[in-house]
Amino acid sequence: MSAPTAKSDLPKTPWPGTYADPPASLQLNGESIDLPVIVGSEGERAVDISRLRASTGLITLDEGYVNTGSTTSGITFLNGEKGILRYRGYPIEELAERCDFIEVAYLLIYGELPTSDELNTFRHSLSQHSMIHEDMRSFYNGFPRDAHPMAIVGSVVGALSTFYQDSLDVRDPDQVTVSVHRL
Repeated sequence: MSAPTAKSDLPKTPWPGTYADPPASLQLNGESIDLPVIVGSEGERAVDISRLRASTGLITLDEGYVNTGSTTSGITFLNGEKGILRYRGYPIEELAERCDFIEVAYLLIYGELPTSDELNTFRHSLSQHSMIHEDMRSFYNGFPRDAHPMAIVGSVVGALSTFYQDSLDVRDPDQVTVSVHRL
């Protein structure tokens, strides 16, 4: 499949949540409080009100949270009003149309779309680690037929470590890679 055309061309900040100058100034009862302005991952600006309550005793009201960012992120960008959703700078609709599952999995794990060589190496590693232990069959068969799929997935992911004790050291990058590829 062909990769998305390009990442977003919008201006980038050095890291998400960079503070901009000058701060926003809020006037309340003849007093002024300065609130930091944060520049987001795609140049959008936000007023950081996290100290507002402690400084003034006031909270904000934003019904439906339509003007509220819950966190800073260098990974995703969302603007529902304009229909924009990007992951790592790539428009989601382009990822869905132009990338296959393995390419998107690589993006989720490594933060960039793979080159042709990286994709081939990744596919090979996935195929090498895709076989599961035969005893996992009885594990799957132990679930009720009407069990929720996510409950099964959570249980199976936890159980994999009992079958593959050769890759449990979270400080060893090679073992982590093998475990990720097994999942």
